[in-house]
Amino acid sequence: MDSLLLLCARCILAQRPLPHILPGLYPVLFQLAFLDGKHVVLRDLVAAWPIQVLDFQQLVRRRELLGDHPHIDYIEAVIQAVVAQLRQELEEPGCDFSKRRLRVLDMTGLSDSLCSRSPDGVTIWSSTVALAKAFEEVSKHQQDFQRREPRRHKGPSGAAVAALQPSGVDVHANLYVRKDSYRILRNALQTRAASPLRLKCHKLYAENISALKVVTLLECLYPSFLQRVELWYNNFGLTELLLILPHLSRFPELRSLKLLDFSMNTRRRTPDLAIVIRCVARHLGMLPSLRELSLGSSQLSGNLRHILCNLQAPLESLELGYCSLVPDDLAFLSQSFHAPALKKLDLTGNNVYQGLLEPLQLLLEETSASLLHLDLSNCDMADSQLEALLPALRRCSRLRFLRLFGNSLSTAAIILDSI
Repeated sequence: MDSLLLLCARCILAQRPLPHILPGLYPVLFQLAFLDGKHVVLRDLVAAWPIQVLDFQQLVRRRELLGDHPHIDYIEAVIQAVVAQLRQELEEPGCDFSKRRLRVLDMTGLSDSLCSRSPDGVTIWSSTVALAKAFEEVSKHQQDFQRREPRRHKGPSGAAVAALQPSGVDVHANLYVRKDSYRILRNALQTRAASPLRLKCHKLYAENISALKVVTLLECLYPSFLQRVELWYNNFGLTELLLILPHLSRFPELRSLKLLDFSMNTRRRTPDLAIVIRCVARHLGMLPSLRELSLGSSQLSGNLRHILCNLQAPLESLELGYCSLVPDDLAFLSQSFHAPALKKLDLTGNNVYQGLLEPLQLLLEETSASLLHLDLSNCDMADSQLEALLPALRRCSRLRFLRLFGNSLSTAAIILDSI
């Protein structure tokens, strides 16, 4: 049953045009318009937003607001309201728009709920494209207006005075780019200096694009905001990695770096390979805020110490799935300053029969005070290996997630592990 507040809010939203609304009612009206699928009302609310920040994470935080609707419609409605506001400010630079206070549109909260990489609802890809198109539209309108109107007019003294520009809106978002969206996103980011719409990326996900294109995007981002970079299925090797890593040092807040499916086969150490690994380590050491690192499918094989040796602070999350680890890798990790700080450790696909059992026991003992998440899937473990790990696992008092999928374990062994 609807509350009295919602019933009153629905009465307000039914009126066209919207009446004068107290600032405190805007969040409730926004949630209700979102829930009821009223795209036009959403645009009207955003156009008159009375405070400087519109934060999706705070407004759309209840699961019942998400439902099964095509959420991209809602996001496009909000974006188009911002675009319309900026277009009007461009067209009427002498008008008083002081009542329009929206200066920050924060869409970063969409990543976990609305922007999952699934075909249903909105995806982070579709929201990225919607944002890029909005930037393209604002930029085109600004250029058209500047061609139609003189850029300067004469002041009282006869001197040329610059025309007033709109104060603009900062859009905070997480971006996902692949081949079919690279061009439009690049164009949107490259207009940041002149556009009243400024895109500030917090998380960048890039799938199946070249290293040069990744670098181009990184060069366009504001340094103070980027916190996470994930590169998916790009078929990079060490050469491409060395092209990208120097550009990451521009981002002092970069906390998480995920390199999935890199071809970093380091099994055969040669003088040239040793030099390249030192370069990788040096550049990783230039990321002062790095706390999460994923090197999945990189086949490190004895080189983990060389790659992590220059990090300035201990890692809290380390993903080493299918890295062909050897005992020396886990022995190094257990003796490093990372071990007592690790909250997540992913060792998927590393064969415990390759001498990893004893160093893994030691590593678990060293991480026992901090470890929350442990993934040992597809490690060729049998009952005897799990039984050998049990004392160390039981010392991990904070462990909340243990994944053992893909191992040849009996039901009895798993039950014993859960006791």
